[in-house]
Amino acid sequence: MLRRALPALVLAASVALIATACAPTGGESGPSAEPQEGGTLVYATGDAEPDCLDPHVGGNYPQALLSSQYLEPLVGRDASGAATPWLAEEWTVSEDGLTWDFTLKSGVEFTDGTPLDAEAVKINVEHLQNPDTMSSTGYLAVAKVAEVEVVDATHARFHLTEPDSALLESLSMPWTAIESPAGIGRGMEANCAAPIGTGPFIVDEWVPQQHVTLVRNNDYATPSAQFENSGAAHLDELVWRFIPDAATRQAALASGEVNVIDNPLPSDIVAAEAGDEITHIDAPRPGSVNRIELNAGQAPFDDIAVREAFIRAADPDPGIEALYLGTAKRSYSPLGSSEPMAVSDEALFATDADAAAALLDEAGWTEKGVDGVRMKDGKRLTVRFPVSTNQSVAAEQSLFEQIQANEAAVGFDVQLSPVDLGTWYGMLGANEYEAVSAPYTRVGAEVLRVLYHSDAITPAPSGYFANHAQLADPELDALLDEASATQDDDERADLYAQAQHRVLESFTILPLYDQQNHFLTRGVTGVATLSTVATPTFVDARIAG
Repeated sequence: MLRRALPALVLAASVALIATACAPTGGESGPSAEPQEGGTLVYATGDAEPDCLDPHVGGNYPQALLSSQYLEPLVGRDASGAATPWLAEEWTVSEDGLTWDFTLKSGVEFTDGTPLDAEAVKINVEHLQNPDTMSSTGYLAVAKVAEVEVVDATHARFHLTEPDSALLESLSMPWTAIESPAGIGRGMEANCAAPIGTGPFIVDEWVPQQHVTLVRNNDYATPSAQFENSGAAHLDELVWRFIPDAATRQAALASGEVNVIDNPLPSDIVAAEAGDEITHIDAPRPGSVNRIELNAGQAPFDDIAVREAFIRAADPDPGIEALYLGTAKRSYSPLGSSEPMAVSDEALFATDADAAAALLDEAGWTEKGVDGVRMKDGKRLTVRFPVSTNQSVAAEQSLFEQIQANEAAVGFDVQLSPVDLGTWYGMLGANEYEAVSAPYTRVGAEVLRVLYHSDAITPAPSGYFANHAQLADPELDALLDEASATQDDDERADLYAQAQHRVLESFTILPLYDQQNHFLTRGVTGVATLSTVATPTFVDARIAG
């Protein structure tokens, strides 16, 4: 029974940052006592509470964390990046890449009794593409689908406007997961409150700012062959609590009040690895790395020399080492380390404050105010840097402060503005930033197209745009278009490699480290993460007796 009044949908706050599909990674945890059947597992998250539990609406990572428990995608992804069956058991693509045929598993039903069929797939794609849904991540994922044809109950044919080599990756993500058409038909408010899927759990109750209660789907029928469990979850119930403070989450875990937490402090990760009561699961997200993006669409970063100067002066390595205690490794790539096509170029990011100063001199920023900030034509070298306190953990916010000090030494006035998620989205939408950290999670190297193609400067129906660097490079666009169109894996990898080099050499991004995705577990076994977007799964989870 649902006991909630759905809060008004705040557009900005619901937008995305972005194997067998169930292929788990991770480990077991807790005491060696015999695990029990049934019981309640309590999960405490530090991510922002979603405004809508339907990941079709907006499309951010907190939605993915939750919706992975009750919704399932058409296809999955294994640890190597290969697509594998899930709700679709097989597929074929035409030679021209414009027609994809998907064969659905037969006999699968949504938890409201509605059958999973080709008509349901068609309705879901149309739901994602409908501007009224206000989708971002999912909308972009199916942007090249012109129509889904219902061939028969178990065969759905996708007709594309142009070839899309990333279609299977896109269809493996939580933001394109398949929902009950009857559930969608209730309207946005009801569907945001309790989406209906085929997954191992069912949304039972949402008490805003407190918890979401999920109960076991006793008829769960589509688990991965790589799970030990071949049917319904062992747990009776999964309670998803919202605890923003990391220390409070850790205390709840230590006391046994909760069984799993995310976003732990680096010191708590180190302590967990040194002990035997708490287990650490490190599951970096796919897609982009955590990075600082420089807005090339306006001054001062419309000048590549100024962008390079900022990169040369930033010197993030000491801060990463000191603040993350070895739990985060420096990246020099636009893509996360879990992406097989990631390309790295460390030489571009060598720290050199003297070179940074010289670049600024050459760019005409030669005047200095009494506070040491450089000026040009009477304008200060100001960099507005909004920071989402819902997305940047304490260690990252401290790192930004260290970078701020390093930049001040060469004459930049970096103005950090810690704000809530809604305000942060508003500042980006109003172009009130010169630098921003906005990690984007999606499966595969196609995230490069989402983030750096000039088309991505135009907002999705949700109002969100992903090209915060505001790169408008025709040569880069051509590489990304070719990579998206080719069906040849080697050619695709080469094109994405060229695109990454071009992004790095533009000095519009300062890569920092993988998107941090850490989980600590206590008193529970069988917790794992999916090979799609590294969300946790509890199909095999059991409470230690």
